[in-house]
Amino acid sequence: MCLDCGCEEGNEKKYFEHKHDHAHPHVHTHDGHTHSHAASEEQHPNSRVINLELSVLAKNNAIADKNRDWLKSKGIVTVNIISSPGSGKTTLLEKTLEKLEGKINCSVIVGDQSTDNDAQRLMKKCKHVYQIETNSSCHINAEQVGNVLEEVTDDTTQLLFIENVGNLICPAAFDLGEDFKVAVLSTTEGEDKPVKYPVVFSDARIVVLTKVDLIPYLDWELKKCRQAIQQVNPGVYTFELSSKSGEGMQDWIEYLGKLVN
Repeated sequence: MCLDCGCEEGNEKKYFEHKHDHAHPHVHTHDGHTHSHAASEEQHPNSRVINLELSVLAKNNAIADKNRDWLKSKGIVTVNIISSPGSGKTTLLEKTLEKLEGKINCSVIVGDQSTDNDAQRLMKKCKHVYQIETNSSCHINAEQVGNVLEEVTDDTTQLLFIENVGNLICPAAFDLGEDFKVAVLSTTEGEDKPVKYPVVFSDARIVVLTKVDLIPYLDWELKKCRQAIQQVNPGVYTFELSSKSGEGMQDWIEYLGKLVN
């Protein structure tokens, strides 16, 4: 069960269905007055949900720590890329992989609810690509990543990109074992997304602002967007680039090179 939107993960949905079967109000009379009382579970309807959420996160975090240890033992730097759908993260990865070819050996894990469309695109740029279809879940979890690490990497892998499911809320809550998160924001999404969805932007080490080539055609202000980013994550470094035109890409590529070297 996704903590933020209620999507299914494993059998957690059964927990909520079962919960309502056993929470019944009862009625009794004393001093001539009739009172209705809910069962203790109904008195605190969120308590068991919170406990379940903590349990899910604790399990996920334990697996994420194992993933992180394994990746570090292999010398692999891992980046978890999070954005809303349509921000341009797959195109950014395509262009990034092109520019890193022959310089840094990369692997990619791609998350989508359905289809392997993005993986098919990226396989043209990288030989080590694995698609995770999450079905009803709106994020990747650490177990899913851990299950494919040996398959998607080899002894030459230096940099692992995880392209998370397009969503600004749920993926922010789940550690996958990455070294850090990158939040991707496109100019077509509006300047205020960072303050509307602060968790992912405050947790990110890097923010990548994409589609800057479209700024002249949009009712959009770069200054306002920068202010919104800094409001939730003061001092965070932001790359402003266009995957299509190539503007700003070199700085991003040099940064990735420094991470590995």
